[in-house]
Amino acid sequence: MKTTPWQEDLQQLRHLHLFHKVASRILGQLLKEFQACTLDSGEILLSPFNRNQHLYLLLSGEFKVYLGSLDNQPVSTLTPGECAGEISFIDNDHPSAYVVATQPSTALRLHRESLLKLFSQSPQLMQNLLELLCKRVRQGNRLIIDSEQHANLDTLTGSFNRRWLEHVFERESTRCAFNGQPLSMLMIDVDHFKPYNDQHGHLAGDYALCLVAHTLRSQLRPKDSLVRYGGEEFVTLLPEIASDEGRSIGERLRQSLELVPNFYSPVGVLPGVTVSIGLAQMRAQDSLQSLIARADSALYQAKQQGRNCLCG
Repeated sequence: MKTTPWQEDLQQLRHLHLFHKVASRILGQLLKEFQACTLDSGEILLSPFNRNQHLYLLLSGEFKVYLGSLDNQPVSTLTPGECAGEISFIDNDHPSAYVVATQPSTALRLHRESLLKLFSQSPQLMQNLLELLCKRVRQGNRLIIDSEQHANLDTLTGSFNRRWLEHVFERESTRCAFNGQPLSMLMIDVDHFKPYNDQHGHLAGDYALCLVAHTLRSQLRPKDSLVRYGGEEFVTLLPEIASDEGRSIGERLRQSLELVPNFYSPVGVLPGVTVSIGLAQMRAQDSLQSLIARADSALYQAKQQGRNCLCG
């Protein structure tokens, strides 16, 4: 980072959110404290390994923010008018992320002491900074939610994955047992999936799995969990459902796919698929593994009986 001459421009500062509605007298004092600096493309502005005592206001160029490692995908992009380093600037600690110039950039640098001493004179300045911090916190919360959701989802079908199944079983089995309510599981397998792939191609097989997931999910309650267990196998967890009602639900799911003889896909019209289903109701002291084992055993019986049926 290199210092560079900067023509003091009060109007330019007024367009930055941090200084919105801040009195001209306060801005005039800040103008004397700013130092302009330039960064080359690829230059690291902030790093978790280096303590930061400055607030940076981007005038031109672009910054990207990386969490954890520079090898990760950037989580946000900062454009002219935005700030960098405000969190570590406030708590005088190490930054929580990397901030990197992704093109030649110019920024104004302000030492924390220069701004802190003006807070008592300008409540508006304090409010603006708090709004910026709230924005960063909300962005962070959205990132956490998105990452958690993605970590629990199967990328092909949009169904939940095994990680989610372990989590939701622990929660729902405890709740149902405490309330004296049943819990059932359906183990669902797409019939003759390997021949389907061999005849129509793996891309067609992917679209068939998406059809299965979409069709099944549309038949379930919000509290039910549809999980892609692996390959062409799905698991559905049905809280507060006993085996008799679970059998009716399973039959409805099976028939909903049986009624789709073909479907449209990006690779053209494809034949539909059927499913075999195994049903098991949770018993006292059941673990996830033992419940899955019984549902899988019932699924094996369904396949032995000719497929496109439900057992259990």
